[in-house]
Amino acid sequence: MSDKIEKHRQSQLKIEDEFKIGHIDHGSIELQNELCGQNENELHDQNELNDKSEFDTEIKELRNRIDDIDEQILKLISKRFSEVQKVVALKKKHNMPVFHPAREEDLISRLRDQAQKSDMDPDFIEELYRVILRNSRLHQSVEMKQQGIRPGSKVLIVGGYGQMGSYFVWFFTTSGYEVRILSENNWDKVQELCMDIDLVLISVPIDVTLETISRIAPHLPPNALLADLTSVKTAPLNEMLKVHSGPVIGLHPLFGPTCTTLDKQIIAITPGRKPRECQWLIDQLILWGAIIVSSDAKEHDHIMDIVQALRHFATFCFGQFLSKHKIELSRTLEFSSPIYRLEMGMVGRLFAQDSSLYSEIIFATPSRRKILKEFLLSLNEQIEMLDNNDKVLFMERFSQTAKWFGPFSEQALRESTFIINKLIERF
Repeated sequence: MSDKIEKHRQSQLKIEDEFKIGHIDHGSIELQNELCGQNENELHDQNELNDKSEFDTEIKELRNRIDDIDEQILKLISKRFSEVQKVVALKKKHNMPVFHPAREEDLISRLRDQAQKSDMDPDFIEELYRVILRNSRLHQSVEMKQQGIRPGSKVLIVGGYGQMGSYFVWFFTTSGYEVRILSENNWDKVQELCMDIDLVLISVPIDVTLETISRIAPHLPPNALLADLTSVKTAPLNEMLKVHSGPVIGLHPLFGPTCTTLDKQIIAITPGRKPRECQWLIDQLILWGAIIVSSDAKEHDHIMDIVQALRHFATFCFGQFLSKHKIELSRTLEFSSPIYRLEMGMVGRLFAQDSSLYSEIIFATPSRRKILKEFLLSLNEQIEMLDNNDKVLFMERFSQTAKWFGPFSEQALRESTFIINKLIERF
């Protein structure tokens, strides 16, 4: 750089001499301008280098501090995990359930308040701690699934080679129960398998449930607990009460057999007979992490007409409509909003599974088929409104329905927004 500066100085002297003698060499002026430009560029480059060096130094210090904070966070999470281990040990000792809803919601409320006071986003803090709490529950569930309320008791699962049956075979086995399986292939051993049995769990398709209950009843010890896992409850519960004099309870797991744990999974129960003798089974399900919802059989079946049958049937109709009209599904997804993709995910999920399972649910009872026909008739009521292009009527019906949904609409908006945002993050 010193050589260039010297050239610049010599050029400047030459130009001054030329001015003195009244003769200007335009080539010298051009050289001067060129050298000035080069010098300015070099000074600019040097300043940029200095700025970058300063930035690199400062950003490194900041990142180092952030790394230190991250390390502290990990140490605190590890410390929290160690304390959770102590909670697990205490719960196992006293056979207490994994999930404590009030404790979790109190914690989340308190953390949201603290976040607001610290000028942080309460939703972000809640989401962060939901992940931490779920991880904690899952770990506890893994530990507690090995905990038995009555370890060593004999459990017979009729249909134990099926999906849901094998699911409960695994849970009872890992919790220290003596598990036996009865199916059509070994029905000739029914008397032997029922010997001294403590719990008989019926896990067969709906259409053969009543027959199975009737067939096994003569082989049961009087004090054996008889239960079923069917998604309809009135007829199976009545049949169990009719053919067995011992304790009886109806169970309906509201989830599929792909769940790795029972953490926060809902199991509906319908009391039958001798609730005190049935309580150990309920306690075992709670210990595994399940949430128990109790109702009588009639209420259960009426609610399932909506929760299961109507929802599945409406989804089936939507999917069939798209299929009949030969809608180019992949193309619609290119234009899809997140809510459409979410909806199509639920439709596609239905058709990815066993049709016989859904046919059993949808066609289970006459009352269920009746409500589905009422649903179809209600769609016909909208035809006149469409024919008349009656937007006013549409808005009236919309407002009436929104009023009926009440505060749940706002809750649904929050929950669906959360799900949609998660969907956007993934896709």
